[in-house]
Amino acid sequence: MIKSRLAVDIGASSGRVMAGWTTGHNLELKEVHRFKNGATLKEGHFCWDIDYLYEQIKRGIKASVEQGLNPTSIGINTWAVDFVLLDEHDHRLTEAVSYRDARTDGIMEDVIDVYGKEVLYERTGIAFQPFNTLYQLLAIKRRQPDILENAQTFLMVPDYLHFLLTGKKTNEYTNATTTQLMNAFTKKWDEDLLTEMGLPTHIFQDTHLPGTKLSPLKADLQRELGVSLDVILPATHDTASAIAAVPEWQTSLYISSGTWSLIGIENPFPICITKAMNDNFTNEGGVNYRFRFLKNIMGLWMIQEVQRLLPDEWSFADLAKESQTSTYSGKVDVDQRRFLKPDNMIDEIQSACREAEQEIPTSPGDLAKCIYESLAVSYEKAIKQIEETVERTYEQIHIIGGGSQNAQLNQMLADRTGKTVLAGPSEATAVGNLLMQWIAAGEIVSLEEGRSMIKQSFQVEEYQPQRSEQRYADKV
Repeated sequence: MIKSRLAVDIGASSGRVMAGWTTGHNLELKEVHRFKNGATLKEGHFCWDIDYLYEQIKRGIKASVEQGLNPTSIGINTWAVDFVLLDEHDHRLTEAVSYRDARTDGIMEDVIDVYGKEVLYERTGIAFQPFNTLYQLLAIKRRQPDILENAQTFLMVPDYLHFLLTGKKTNEYTNATTTQLMNAFTKKWDEDLLTEMGLPTHIFQDTHLPGTKLSPLKADLQRELGVSLDVILPATHDTASAIAAVPEWQTSLYISSGTWSLIGIENPFPICITKAMNDNFTNEGGVNYRFRFLKNIMGLWMIQEVQRLLPDEWSFADLAKESQTSTYSGKVDVDQRRFLKPDNMIDEIQSACREAEQEIPTSPGDLAKCIYESLAVSYEKAIKQIEETVERTYEQIHIIGGGSQNAQLNQMLADRTGKTVLAGPSEATAVGNLLMQWIAAGEIVSLEEGRSMIKQSFQVEEYQPQRSEQRYADKV
């Protein structure tokens, strides 16, 4: 009889409840429930519907029971930086406002002017992104100070969902590191920094590592859902879960490819030097206190938005196919803030090309070609920066996540860099989530054993450079 564990993997556009179990030295996965996600405008801000997400998690649990998968534990991972604040009665004082909301406009620049980049980076190791939790909290302090005065609890989105399941409050370590409020070296909340920023220290919880057994489901939920589950913390930041599932971490750079592209290496310590700061690399916490030294690149968000604006008959596969025959050669800088949440992505890409005095992409194939080539340029530039910083060369790039299935982009990257590109598993985030549950339960002994099992359980596609060309990072 199958006894499974449930990984709840929620991204910016969709969420899944995945069941996983071990059979000998193999890992098995089954999707039991899928649902849409997205930020919508509410009282002037783009917010996640966290109550809807909670209901979908419960539906996934019920579905796993109905399908005879006998779930025994569950863990939730989502994106980073976003949060809710609770009052003394554990009622929400805030919505779960999206990182793409404009409320932080200008806040980061003000902090840099007063505090300075170097000091902040040396302490936190976190790259300067306008949506970081630090700037979101300062936006509340500036515009709604009464909310901060009444706040008693800070919970990031997966922390809050775990709280709804268990009644237990905690801040999981990997996601907490993304806030720009933790000290990279002590691996704790930087209370001096919080005080200097005028933020309350008492609202933050003790951090717990991936693999921590948090609590069983609340009794009323057990009755409602007809099952008793242990809640086990995965790496609640989706990228941290995904990187835990990279089979060849010592020999490869990685790209966690989805709405965002996270490109980097796994390292035993943070790299908080000036070059890394200037190149806008971040040091986020990983499993077993390893660090994800990586760079955020806009990722497939751009093609997702283009596809959303096209007639319904255009699929992502159609766009990739059309891009193969497109002769368009223009590129844009995908890391410009203008692409974070434009009113119309097609118009924004065309405007960027017009300003750069390039041909304007008009057909769907030309737009896709522009995005893919621009992403490959940005990837190549980041790879060169990593290799310069750590003073070593990598021969392989391991792409994981949903974007690993984009054969066109994978081949472009192999051709541009002259490196072997390995693609898969596409479900790396859910696998990494489950891996920490299996380790916590003693079904798998270590991360290394789990990675070995991942390597033999999931197919990995290999892309070799197909043409010789001068390799360089374009200036766009």
